[in-house]
Amino acid sequence: MKQETQNELERFRDYLREQEKSSHTIEKYCRDVRKFLMFADEDWDKNTIISFKEYLQAHYKTSSANSMLESLNSYFHFIGRQEYCVRTFRVQKRIFCDERQEMTRSDYQKLVKAARERGDERLCAILQTIASTGIRISELSYITAESLAQGEVVIDCKGKQRVILLPQSLMLYLTQYCQKQRIVRGSIFVTKNGQAVRRQNVWADMKSVCTEAGVLPSKVYPHNLRHLFAKIFYERDHDLVRLADYLGHSSVETTRRYTIISSREACRRQLELGLLIDREN
Repeated sequence: MKQETQNELERFRDYLREQEKSSHTIEKYCRDVRKFLMFADEDWDKNTIISFKEYLQAHYKTSSANSMLESLNSYFHFIGRQEYCVRTFRVQKRIFCDERQEMTRSDYQKLVKAARERGDERLCAILQTIASTGIRISELSYITAESLAQGEVVIDCKGKQRVILLPQSLMLYLTQYCQKQRIVRGSIFVTKNGQAVRRQNVWADMKSVCTEAGVLPSKVYPHNLRHLFAKIFYERDHDLVRLADYLGHSSVETTRRYTIISSREACRRQLELGLLIDREN
């Protein structure tokens, strides 16, 4: 890749920072754009972009392809070539999720048990903290020893501030955890070097206990704990608006995706409305 192109990608990175995108999002956008530039070589036009879109459709899941196209469209806006923007693929809303990817309460309990039996108290605490609050993995560092005394966590992210209330049971558990780990101030979940744990740390730790827990690796990643929180809350209260508040969503439509029915069988049971009349007894 030419140095000129590399420099442009760096300017694109700065552009995304000015838009207050998270570091994770910035890396993803740049990675997606780099993939396109490698595909397109030096001279490219709208036809090249359409070809890349067809390539994505053939080699990636629709959701992944759309995510990459969104990255590209952002890049085209940055370089002032909005006419290059392309439409994402249309996807019909699903009413049930893939059971191979859904983390159930049982899966969660197995993961916590496996982490405890391994002696990984930090992972055990992280799993229970995310599942009990529904926080994003990027928000984990905001949970501090000081916040335990207040019973709430104040998060400042992307120019927005939100308050996360800590359940009493979690406060007690984390207070005991801090006492064992001799943590008296700052972030509760830190590495051996005292740095706040990162997404990669938690992801790797979770994947490492899959086999011991007997849980499919496809189900085990930090964000699935947030989905678990949402599903269990919604099954109990059926309050989508309140759930959106707890998750920090600005749109209830986003929250709705977290409450998709888990199985085809559950959907079939819901459709049994007693309206079939012409059948043999």
